[in-house]
Amino acid sequence: MNLSCIIIEDEPLATEKLEGFISKMSSLHLKQSFDNAIDGMQFIQNNSVDIVFLDIQMKQLTGIQMLEALSIKPYIIITSAYAEYALKGYELCVFDYLLKPFGFDRFLKAVNKVIDDKKVKSASVETQPTQIFIKSEHRLENVLIADILYIEGMKEYLRIVLPNRKIMTKLSFKKILDQLPQDQFIQVHKSWAVQLNKIEAIERNRIKISDIYIPIGDTFKNMFREAL
Repeated sequence: MNLSCIIIEDEPLATEKLEGFISKMSSLHLKQSFDNAIDGMQFIQNNSVDIVFLDIQMKQLTGIQMLEALSIKPYIIITSAYAEYALKGYELCVFDYLLKPFGFDRFLKAVNKVIDDKKVKSASVETQPTQIFIKSEHRLENVLIADILYIEGMKEYLRIVLPNRKIMTKLSFKKILDQLPQDQFIQVHKSWAVQLNKIEAIERNRIKISDIYIPIGDTFKNMFREAL
């Protein structure tokens, strides 16, 4: 597995140390090093990057401020002399936290964690089902997952809507969503769940799919934004 990475670090000696560690690993490809968070953030937004080695205490924009502003988040590995930022880092989905001074063994452990996580996610994508069977009254309906537009709650029933038919089932939202790929489907309201790639437009807290407008519930807004 070959992973691309960048360094965002304003201390030349620390950058040189990281570049040396990266050069020892055939699985890592260093795209570029930056001495400030602003240039690093712009690069991330315009280029594909797997891992970011990120310092925290930098001028103009700190590493924490960059993470709060970043819409695209690769694997973030913090490299800092300040342990007190660890909790805040993990709140911002930092993957690992290397406390300076750290050696190659600790660096290697962090990178291997990323590699293992990527392998698990790749395997999960490869094994995702393409169809499911839904119990409807006294029979099982074979449903192609890619065809599902949205799911609507109707009292004790769910209505699964496809382009050419609708299926009624007594499954709960939790049970049906547990059977579907979590990166493709999300509940957006107590009575609605949608397939993300079927969304045609979003306006005024409503989702348009086909000729239907689906409301986004207040308690689901943050999860929906994160999923996008």
